[in-house]
This record gives sequence, C-alpha cells and structure tokens, in this order.
Amino acid sequence: MREMMRRHLGKVVAGTAIAVAGTAVMVGITLPGTAGADDNGGNTSGRAAQQAAQGQGAGAAPPGVVEEAPTEGDKGTGNDPLTDDEMERAAELAASPQMRSAGENVEGERGPQRIGVDLAEAEADETDRADAPRRAEVTFYDYKADALVTRTVNLDTGKVEQTTTERGVQPPLSRAEYAEAAKLLIADPLGADMKADYKDATGKELTSPDQLLLNGAVYRAVAGAQPAVLDKCGDHRCVRLFPKVKNGPWIDARSFVIDLSARKVARLDIG
Repeated sequence: MREMMRRHLGKVVAGTAIAVAGTAVMVGITLPGTAGADDNGGNTSGRAAQQAAQGQGAGAAPPGVVEEAPTEGDKGTGNDPLTDDEMERAAELAASPQMRSAGENVEGERGPQRIGVDLAEAEADETDRADAPRRAEVTFYDYKADALVTRTVNLDTGKVEQTTTERGVQPPLSRAEYAEAAKLLIADPLGADMKADYKDATGKELTSPDQLLLNGAVYRAVAGAQPAVLDKCGDHRCVRLFPKVKNGPWIDARSFVIDLSARKVARLDIG
C-alpha cells in the first residue's frame, strides 16, 4: 500500500493521500491537513495584510514627523469581519513611528513583526448600538524586547485607544515567521537531513523556504526536556516546523526547534 523512499530523517511519507495519516502515526502528533499546509497558523490577515507584514521593517519615519492618516477604503459594518482595507488601515495606524524605529522583526530589521489584525469586541455599553464604532486589535511581536504588543485601533476616529505589552505570551506564528524558521534550519548544519530528504523526494536541492509548504507550532521549554540552548523558549519565540514538499510528502522535522529570538537551531532527544 505504501511506497517508502530512502530517507535520512526516517520519517518521509510517500504519497499525498497517506501523508497526514501515516505521518501522524509515526511522529505521535496530528499534523495539519494538506489543505491547511499553506495557512499561517491562525493569523486572520488577508493577502494584503501579509504583503504589508513583509514590508513592516522598511525604515522608520523621522521623529516628530506627522504622517498622513491612511485612507479609509472599504468598510464593514457591525460585527462583519474586517475588510482588507480596514486591516491595512488598522495596521498602519497601530504601527507608530516610534514602534517602527525601536522594534525589531523576525528578520532582525527595524519594526516589530506583525502577527495579526482582528475585529475587536464592542464595549459593554455599545453592544446594542447600531452606530457602535468598529475597532481592530493589531498584534505585533517585537523581537528586540521579546514582547507581544497589542494595539486597539478605533477605525472610526483613526486613534489608537489602548496598547498592551506582554512577555511570555506566544500567539500562533505568522507565515513570515515560519519562513524565517525554515530559512534558519536550511542554513544550519542540523538541516542537512531535511535537505537530504527533500532531495530524495524531488531530486532537487532544498535552498529556500519557498520550496516548502510550512506549518508548525510554538515550542515552550520544559525543565530538563531540551538542550540548555532552548531553555528560554516561551520567553523567546521558538517553533517546531511541519514542512511539506509542495505536491509531495511531509518531512518530519519534529526533533528540531528553531529559536527565532536567538536565531539558533537545536535538536531534541525524542527517542
């Protein structure tokens, strides 16, 4: 029933049809379905929001410069999901010049990493109002401070109404973070087996995250359960990847943890 190919990690599953079931049995976890392999781990941003996230660290406005408010674009009403225009506008309003100058994204560039933009719940005294303002919660991860920053933006007034900063809080990862984790693993000597498995599956060299469909999970350190280099995971932003060959099998990379904050890769002893 199964055609098993030569493999180096010992966990490549041949055939898309059995990829999820076979791999889940071997690795002892439930891998995401094939249809979701290109998703961003729960981030609700649309395509336009993702494009903005990739350009987040492109340089900071000089101190004291008053920026023109972004155009409103298409607007939803009530509890309608945020439109792409609303998400873009909320993200621009939330990312103040000071944040863009002081923060750092997953690639080490200026400006915090945008994680997601979600519709905020109406306040208690606004739930029955037809004209209740629409608000968005914009979340960023600042790799310089290892902190999650959430800013609530009133889309009617264009003002940031609340900012919270939390440490040790690890929301689902964004596509950009999965891509950077894969990039670090590919470049690290510990990624040799994954690259060998990819070549077995495709006959080609693995040189870029773009060659894979990526998903994964946040990794948190457990006392004594990992190499000391990973002991800060949870305070640091760390990920275990579930890579998949495009139109091909899953590659089991579960023994590797990528610390995105420290930009280091380590191997777990999982037997």
